[in-house]
Amino acid sequence: MKIGILATGITPDELINQYGSYADMFVQLFDKAQHQFEYELFDVRDGVFPQSVAQCDGWIITGSKFNVDENRDWMIKLKQLIVDVDAAGCPMVGICFGHQIIAEAFGGKVEAFEGGWGVGLHRYEMVGDSSFIADAPESFTISAMHRYQVTVKPDNASVFAESDFCEYAGLVYGSNILTFQAHPEFNLQYEDALVDLRKGTAIPDETADAGLATLRQAGAATDSIEVAHWMADFLTRKAV
Repeated sequence: MKIGILATGITPDELINQYGSYADMFVQLFDKAQHQFEYELFDVRDGVFPQSVAQCDGWIITGSKFNVDENRDWMIKLKQLIVDVDAAGCPMVGICFGHQIIAEAFGGKVEAFEGGWGVGLHRYEMVGDSSFIADAPESFTISAMHRYQVTVKPDNASVFAESDFCEYAGLVYGSNILTFQAHPEFNLQYEDALVDLRKGTAIPDETADAGLATLRQAGAATDSIEVAHWMADFLTRKAV
């Protein structure tokens, strides 16, 4: 199976040599979870788009430093691609920026959250109908890194994960599209390095320190491998 990775962002220069690109992180995560895919990368920020939705069997939209409300030309084109992928019945997964731009493509609203930044480890409760996940747990924990979030849910989306900080943390659009606001592809080391890098500049000191505390506490861990299984099952139509 070929997965098309629609890269909307890349790792900061200071960290990319050690941790790889965001696209690399998805490959590493699926490899670690023992899901073997073929991949094709499309750097949509530079106008590199697939020729058709049938060019790959499934799609992933990465996170990004850009905000959806910038409405750049490549974002407008990406939103049309999202609609086309859904219309064609192809599976797609969106993460962070991907989660947000998919919501906007279907009439949702994305805004800078009045509660500020979400960073560090966040736990999300499973709500609604999560029957598309085999043996769904009551909650899961992964790394968060966002100031914007979906504030108005599209009519065609259902909520499957939420937290007090993020009402629409996980959305599913029928059997075609699955999205997460947080980052299953970020490991603890990368999230720690990223929060530390942005502390005092993009992220206020107090917020960064609170996020770093969740990453550095004894027993800190993510459920990224479990989430990787959900994403892989969704992309391969193995979900129940």
